[in-house]
Amino acid sequence: MPMTPLPTLDRTSATFKTDVDDFFATDLPLFVTEANALETAVDADKTAAANSASSASTSASEASASATTASAAATSAIAASNITVWVSGTTYALYDMVISPADYQSYRRKVAGAGTTDPSADSTNWEIVSTNVTATSTTTFTNKTLTSPTMSGAILNDGYTEEVFAISGTTPALSPSDGSIQTWTLTASSTPTAGTWNAGQSIILMIDDGTDYTITWTSLAVTWKTDGGSAPTLNTTGETAISLWKVGTTIYGARVGNA
Repeated sequence: MPMTPLPTLDRTSATFKTDVDDFFATDLPLFVTEANALETAVDADKTAAANSASSASTSASEASASATTASAAATSAIAASNITVWVSGTTYALYDMVISPADYQSYRRKVAGAGTTDPSADSTNWEIVSTNVTATSTTTFTNKTLTSPTMSGAILNDGYTEEVFAISGTTPALSPSDGSIQTWTLTASSTPTAGTWNAGQSIILMIDDGTDYTITWTSLAVTWKTDGGSAPTLNTTGETAISLWKVGTTIYGARVGNA
């Protein structure tokens, strides 16, 4: 706070006596009052600064304690979920969980053992259990199986690969879930049955050969759309391609081509 400066006394002045009287009566008491007020203000500022320093120290201690608590909670969470960062060459038990340092995703061990390939590139031994996918994100899936997905307006830029399944026996249960392309080398006259079918599913059968054997389709209750509504005659050499598909509760069939 500002203080009123003391006046200068001139001994040679004709008003020296009056000036001295004013000095002791007015100027000096005012100076003392202002000095005391300044001391009070300085003490108050000192106290406020000390309180601020103490509050800052307390806040810093609380922040440090919170950080320690958060770290402990994170450690406990990781321990509780049995997730650790994957380490090359470490032996892991079946179902162990790790975090890949390559993509930061979580993986579960499918086969007990050790390896040097990061889980993100080892689908034989590890199964991903987390992935960063949002409604608008672009994510690349490698060697992943989508079970019963519903896709609207999907664009397959690089095409797609159908599963090929080899049928065996003389009374096989034909199921689209085994593969959309199924091969069957007859070893005797056969009677296939209907496995598990849902409306909208289909199979392409590649049957080899009909030289000595025949197929009875009655167990499938196929409604044939070629060959005049009758089951097609199998080629005597090579393969016969037959398409089977289900609409509603009916399985339809048709010979593919004439070769």
